[in-house]
Amino acid sequence: MLKKLRYIFKHIRFSRRTYGLAIALVFLFIMAYFFSRLYPIVLGLTWVLGLGFLADAFILLKQKEAIQALRKPKYERLSNGDVNSIVLEIQNLYAIAVKVIIVDELPEQFQQRHFEIKAELASGTTKQWAYEVRPLERGEYHFGIINVFVKTLLGLAERHYFLHEGFQMACYPSFLKLKQYELMAISNRLTDMGVKKIRKVGHSTEFEQIKEYVQGDDIRTINWKATARRQQLMVNHFRDERAQQVYCLVDMGRIMKMPFEGLSLLDYAVNASLVLGHVAWIKQDKPGLITFSNRIHQMVQADRKGNQLLRLQETLYNAKTNFEESNYDVLLTQLRTKVTQRSLLLLFTNFETLNGLKRQLNYLRKIASQHLVVVVFFENTELKELLQAKPINTFQMYEQTIAQKFDYEKRQITRELTKHGILSVYTTPQQLTVNTLNKYLEVKTRGLL
Repeated sequence: MLKKLRYIFKHIRFSRRTYGLAIALVFLFIMAYFFSRLYPIVLGLTWVLGLGFLADAFILLKQKEAIQALRKPKYERLSNGDVNSIVLEIQNLYAIAVKVIIVDELPEQFQQRHFEIKAELASGTTKQWAYEVRPLERGEYHFGIINVFVKTLLGLAERHYFLHEGFQMACYPSFLKLKQYELMAISNRLTDMGVKKIRKVGHSTEFEQIKEYVQGDDIRTINWKATARRQQLMVNHFRDERAQQVYCLVDMGRIMKMPFEGLSLLDYAVNASLVLGHVAWIKQDKPGLITFSNRIHQMVQADRKGNQLLRLQETLYNAKTNFEESNYDVLLTQLRTKVTQRSLLLLFTNFETLNGLKRQLNYLRKIASQHLVVVVFFENTELKELLQAKPINTFQMYEQTIAQKFDYEKRQITRELTKHGILSVYTTPQQLTVNTLNKYLEVKTRGLL
């Protein structure tokens, strides 16, 4: 008996309507103190409210599990920085229509404390509701239980269902963007994503096949012997060189913790590295990875093994800054000992001042003497907005002057790198993936490696 009472008190509560009617009755009882004829009427109404509540509670408790809920994420993992869709499915097994309020306990990282869905469910029906979340950091996200508050159309009692036990979802680097770029790369439609076409200078010496001439083919590649045999124009088809090593060097020092639109620069670099690794794999190259700060954190040797892409993803999933100053001497030593073949190195870092670059320039020059280095650093979008604004007082003019100085130094960094034979990509965080892919494809197309 005691167990049943505990169950009832845990799951049944007064609804807002009942509280409102109870407050009205209290007011009427006060009025009945002055007007005694009201007392029997108010007492009768109190009995009606009490019996109505008990009847409503009985209907809700008659079936033990009359409401069922299920949470259905679109993917098994969350994609960092992207909009992820999650579906809630609620089934009503009551013999009557009910009103429900659904409260999903979202992970604390989302900071959503007022999430609820209100709806009405007919008897024996199932409904689905989709909502979207956008994670801004990698790691574990714990979803709690689904709380469903059920009322009949009378609405005096409310039953609380605790459904669908909580579970954890891992948030990985942006695999949704990865799927988009992967599909475009396979179908040679990367231009649809903003990736530019680069005109070939000459052609690769790696012969692939002889094929029929079509309009647009280079007439210099016509194979006259094959043309004579087939009695129609045939051309030699060449392909880009393959099996080249492509390393993403991800700086995890303190400068990469700077946030833009909720994501840190490190997260942008991680997402771009993952996409670049997959596109390089599709282009028959060997993707690799090195993460570093004051020490080498992790290294994935460039390879084309079957599990290479999974290794890259798992390594990037755990990439976190330790707020230390980046040590390029350690990076140089690692490259000299572990990467002996000339490779394309894309260094994701950030230099805010020219002096910051000059402190590391000697190391970059030594690396560039053995490899093709592309330094990818970020444009300060907030600085750009400040430059475009019209100053209205002396203080804003002073701010804009300082902003112009920083913007000039950023452009000086590009010139300084070019002067020493180091390629660079100066990009906003939002355009990082597209601009990095453009540079990679440009290197391959022009045979710079």
